[in-house]
Amino acid sequence: MQTILGATGQIAVELARALHQSYTHELRLVSRNPRKLHATDVLAPANLLDAAQTTQAVAGSSTVYFTAGLPPDTAIWEAQFPTMLKNALDASRAAGARFVYFDNTYMYPHLLTEDAPFQPVGRKGRMRALMATMVQEAMAQGDIPVLIGRAPEFYGPGKTQSITNSLVIDRILAGKTPLVPVRDDTLRTLIWTPDASRALAALGNAPDAFGQTWHLPCDDDRLYYRQFVALASEVWGVAPDYKLLRKWMLNAAGLVKPQVRELGELLPRYAHDNLFDSSKFKQRFPKFALTSYRQGLEHIRAEQQRNTH
Repeated sequence: MQTILGATGQIAVELARALHQSYTHELRLVSRNPRKLHATDVLAPANLLDAAQTTQAVAGSSTVYFTAGLPPDTAIWEAQFPTMLKNALDASRAAGARFVYFDNTYMYPHLLTEDAPFQPVGRKGRMRALMATMVQEAMAQGDIPVLIGRAPEFYGPGKTQSITNSLVIDRILAGKTPLVPVRDDTLRTLIWTPDASRALAALGNAPDAFGQTWHLPCDDDRLYYRQFVALASEVWGVAPDYKLLRKWMLNAAGLVKPQVRELGELLPRYAHDNLFDSSKFKQRFPKFALTSYRQGLEHIRAEQQRNTH
């Protein structure tokens, strides 16, 4: 039995599909209100803040994937994420299960390799560094197999939540002008969410992958943000216009809009090239098929067309 904690987010949904298609039909989906994706899925409603509920939800699992997310509210992250992660690790130990931790890059400096030291900026970055360190300590403890699969910023179909989706893709879908944060001449490494989930499934089913941190695979043809907007505009057949959001503009908006204020500590990341290196994964899984930026954007456009007919 392979179990997904936080089973309703986009990464988790795509992970369940990847596991079901390629590895196992014995899937347990855990969240407050889990939903079946396949007839054989087992649903386990649980609050990961509750240690007993988490232990019960994980019992009997061979592999546990931690993909739980929270709203982009720093105070909620600080209050809830460490407890959720501790409960998940303790439950996995009790079950004797392998533990796969899905992570982001908020704690990283600008050159992103698996052995890069953590240099978090802001409370969100410090929280992700704390959580990653908890998982690294569990990995070093060695009582259960543990791995970290780390992804850069998302873009993707469905309910993918990311800055690129909300500022660029969703605005094009709505007939609005895309917005680019801080600078339009920095290179961005973006990961297609289904690729991230398929890669996490591959790692979770490769015994030699445990005991390590892995960067999930991305298209190495990195684009400047202005190039990504131009490509998206070409795919949708609209003018390649965009509005550059300067840091002072976002800071001013953050005074009145909590959602923008939560974005504030991430802004320094958009002032520099984002060079995420996933060569280690590509060497271990040379046949893994990556989705190009054009392919991903064309998939989203096709999805939009299906949903409007």
